[in-house]
Amino acid sequence: MTDYDAIVIGAGNAGLTAAATLQRGGARTLLLERHNIPGGCGTSFRRGRFEFEVALHQLSGVGVEGQSISLREGLFRQLGIADKLEFVQEHDLYRAVVPGRLDLTLPADWDGAIDAIEAEFPGNRDRTARFFELVKQVTFWQMAAMRGLPADQLGPLLFEYGLRPAKAVFDEYFDDDRIKAALGMYWTYLGQPPSKLPFQDLALMLFAYFEFKPWHVRGGSQAMSTAILDTFLSAGGEVRFSTGVEAVLTSAGRAIGVRLDDGTEVTALDVVSNASLPSTYGMLEGIDVPAAVRADLATRRIGVSGFALHMGLDATPAELGFTTSTTFVNADLDDDHTYGGWRSFAPARGICVSSYDVAPIGFAPAGATHVSLITLQYADIWRDVSPRDYARTKFAYADTLLDLCETVTPGIRDAIEEVDVATPLTMMRYLGHPGGAIYGYDQDAGEGWLFRNSERETHVPGLHLAGSWAGMGGFQPTLEAGARVARRLLRAKAA
Repeated sequence: MTDYDAIVIGAGNAGLTAAATLQRGGARTLLLERHNIPGGCGTSFRRGRFEFEVALHQLSGVGVEGQSISLREGLFRQLGIADKLEFVQEHDLYRAVVPGRLDLTLPADWDGAIDAIEAEFPGNRDRTARFFELVKQVTFWQMAAMRGLPADQLGPLLFEYGLRPAKAVFDEYFDDDRIKAALGMYWTYLGQPPSKLPFQDLALMLFAYFEFKPWHVRGGSQAMSTAILDTFLSAGGEVRFSTGVEAVLTSAGRAIGVRLDDGTEVTALDVVSNASLPSTYGMLEGIDVPAAVRADLATRRIGVSGFALHMGLDATPAELGFTTSTTFVNADLDDDHTYGGWRSFAPARGICVSSYDVAPIGFAPAGATHVSLITLQYADIWRDVSPRDYARTKFAYADTLLDLCETVTPGIRDAIEEVDVATPLTMMRYLGHPGGAIYGYDQDAGEGWLFRNSERETHVPGLHLAGSWAGMGGFQPTLEAGARVARRLLRAKAA
């Protein structure tokens, strides 16, 4: 007799939805989390009179009321939390800025975006319409392929365009580099520049935001994490916070439970890990890591981390000049140059600016606003910074983000009331991820669902993987991944 039907390691997005789906499906489930709150990246924290959102900039896939295949009507309804969350809609995708070259706001609407591009760049209406139709077609057939439709039944556009670099597709459709930059700004959400990013990944992201709109959650991502935890607990689930997992126990080649950091051993029929793949396999006790897994991990590259500057500002969004909730500011049109800067302390060349009070989520008092600036960075350079130089280095680098931000919001420094800076080392400490990676492995073509299947096969019976390290990173993909893994276990249990 085991202690539980399932043990879930980690209460990040995928861990939460996996645990809630399992428990609501009748599986006695224990959820373990090393932090003292649920959420992983989906959390918030307070400084003075402000609450700061840690990581959620725009939630994709929510959809409007009644919109099918959306998070709202699908996963959130299944978990019983759709009516417990207040969603805040962003009516623009983003404002794309390259000082002196580009300043374009894209509405979160296919036709509206076409009109905006034509207004700014006359003569490109037909090109943009054809490009958007390609985005829709490639996404449709990619989703069909991911759901198991045989290759001989898939549309040819997926094979022709899916794995091509996004830059090559932009070059085919547009002559003006400013339009390419404006339509490609979401590449930083995927951690790979258009020259490396498979077009099908960018197409899927554009489709998710255009078709289902960008959203936030009132109360921030912490409200969403708490709602999922509450539905898990209401169904009878058990959670232990401030509890690390020291080992995944095995017997006869099968995972049978875990040993906690206090030495307690807990058994289960299945173990679901929301931790990174290196951490998960490194915790295996009683068997060697399977050769197939060793070979797979040897060919993978730890992905990019983030550098974030959270600010509580004593001014309104209008006073600061914010017109959209999300603004991308790049120093120039050279995305490869921006990407190359992620491995140095050279001034930041690209930032995502999130103003959480253009469409308020409730984190700032009246007359003030909470703004975060984020750029991406690999952690390697931070490991060589001595402890005595750490604070100076991080604030000096944060200053370069402010320099770039001030090209669209002059004087923002004068409004700063509270500030907090997070580096890749911060991500490593709180997430427990190698390299502080926020998307898992580098999200290039070789890491896509066509070539990697970590979620479906661990080569260790009873051990299952859920989250960005076993698939695509980001909020929507990881929320869906946890529930998907849990449903697969419940079906196997019922068979």
